[in-house]
Amino acid sequence: MLKKILTGLLVILIIIQFIRPDKNESNDLTYDVSTKYEVPDDVSHLLQVSCNDCHSNKTEYPWYANIQPVAWWLNDHVVDGKRHLNFSTFTKMPIAIQNHKFEETIEMVEENEMPLPSYTNFGLHKEANLSEEQRQKIIVWAKDQMTYLKETYPADSLVMPKRRQ
Repeated sequence: MLKKILTGLLVILIIIQFIRPDKNESNDLTYDVSTKYEVPDDVSHLLQVSCNDCHSNKTEYPWYANIQPVAWWLNDHVVDGKRHLNFSTFTKMPIAIQNHKFEETIEMVEENEMPLPSYTNFGLHKEANLSEEQRQKIIVWAKDQMTYLKETYPADSLVMPKRRQ
């Protein structure tokens, strides 16, 4: 009986290897944050190694992303991350939302909520573990962008529209 169960599980494990999610590799930069906002090289590097795998249209997949069900779990992270913030489509959003996304970026980095611990646990993506100095670089950059928006656009255009109930 145990042999049949183990054989069945092995067959299922083999079959699911052929059911793969689409990879996030378009790398379309048409509306990238860098097309409108100054992103210094050091900040760009930090965003690339710590944020862009889940918050852009270009994910650098580790080797284990080819194994199911891990690929599904990673895909869910990427889809959810892009739903919250996508640096590749950043300038396509209204100015108020861009301003709000900079504000959220500051908050998430200040509170050590990003990058997610699941992204850096077990020594995975150790380059994404941000030092306090690196966190401050991202925070200062995002605050500078918010200042630029305040100096460039009318104050009422930077306010998030109220949600309809």
